[in-house]
Amino acid sequence: MRRRDILCGVLALATIVGGCSRKSSDEEIQKDIQTRIAADVETQSSQVLVTSQKGNVKLTGKVKTDIAKGEVKKIATEEPGVASVDDQTSVDPATVAPPLPPPPSFSAAQKIGMFVFPKNNQNKDQQLRDEFDCYTAVQQQTGVNPDTPPPTPPTSAEIQAAQQQAADAAPDVKGGRVRGAARGAAGGAAIGAIAGDAGKGAAAGAVAGTMRGGMKQRQANAQIEQQAANQAAANLQQQYEQSKAAYNQKIDTFRRGFAACMDSRSYSAK
Repeated sequence: MRRRDILCGVLALATIVGGCSRKSSDEEIQKDIQTRIAADVETQSSQVLVTSQKGNVKLTGKVKTDIAKGEVKKIATEEPGVASVDDQTSVDPATVAPPLPPPPSFSAAQKIGMFVFPKNNQNKDQQLRDEFDCYTAVQQQTGVNPDTPPPTPPTSAEIQAAQQQAADAAPDVKGGRVRGAARGAAGGAAIGAIAGDAGKGAAAGAVAGTMRGGMKQRQANAQIEQQAANQAAANLQQQYEQSKAAYNQKIDTFRRGFAACMDSRSYSAK
């Protein structure tokens, strides 16, 4: 009975000793050290690579301060299963991310009449920065400046000036009085001949013909000038419509580029 008890005790002790002396795998060592470095306040911004071979740990990469360097080595040394630590990390303050600039005081999306909604719960300041970055990038890529005001329609004064200029430049009808006088003289002479005085009739007919010819000439010129004025006003309006269409096309291109940029940063822009 006693021998059996002793044997059971030895087996139990061997089991306990064996369990306590079990070594961690290199993979577990690497993972645990890396996790503790990422969680520690002093070392979490470090860029450290951990490798382990049979418990011999090697640390490479960059840390931000001497304190962080010492803490990284301490974390590795205290890890269960570690036989030795070869610390080859270097101190590089540049590994610390520079502070973010203050966010813009305006929404770039609102400037171009768009609505932006975050997909990943980005805060307001981050959204304003992303909007401004996309606004600037799209402006550089497209050459479109959304701050340029849209074209304005022609004013009444501009229309009147264009009409007057076109009317003044319109070609006048010539020779109406001469042709009227000739026709009037011929008709008057015929009438005068019947009355026994062809010369007198021709003179009277010429005067009347001149007056009629002049009136028709003035009417023709007035009609030509009105047509020229109307065409000038139509041309001015057409130029405005073309400028407006070109402007709208540029803004539409800019908005599509802005939406694509914001989408790549996990936003919905409409």
